[in-house]
Amino acid sequence: MTGEKGKLGPIVSASHLADGGAPALSELEFGLILAFHAFERWMVRCMAAAGQPGLGPLDVLVLHAANHRGRPKTLADLCLVLNVEDTHLVTYSVRKLEKAGLVTSGREGKEKTIAITDKGAKTCARYRDIREELLVATIRNMGLSDETMSHMAAQLRILSGHYGQAARAAASL
Repeated sequence: MTGEKGKLGPIVSASHLADGGAPALSELEFGLILAFHAFERWMVRCMAAAGQPGLGPLDVLVLHAANHRGRPKTLADLCLVLNVEDTHLVTYSVRKLEKAGLVTSGREGKEKTIAITDKGAKTCARYRDIREELLVATIRNMGLSDETMSHMAAQLRILSGHYGQAARAAASL
């Protein structure tokens, strides 16, 4: 897809989707694909540098979510916060993290709870330190204000709601 002479059209992963009514949405989706995979690689490599190699992206997310605010979370809470429909995926991550000594599980009534261990909290702190050194400084150099980044984050959360609604509609077809 080309535009004016010497200019390429939108940078997309699927030109047949960009031929529709919102070519810019296809550009955004391609950006999300690239950012998603880069973020996953970052999380895994940063966690390895923090002393926990072998964890997958979801494992890292579950560990950080379990550490959030220093209080135990239910499996349902973790799934909700991380927007993961397949509970078994989070359950598998929790088992993996338990085996590594990073979280521990318990019970609150009938619900399973997951709590961070001292080792898990130290690992998250080391991850944070590496993140500060390797990522935060370079992001700051882009010149994005905190307000701009917060606005972008809000827009992505809103966009995720639209994709979620479209997914539910598609499932009913």
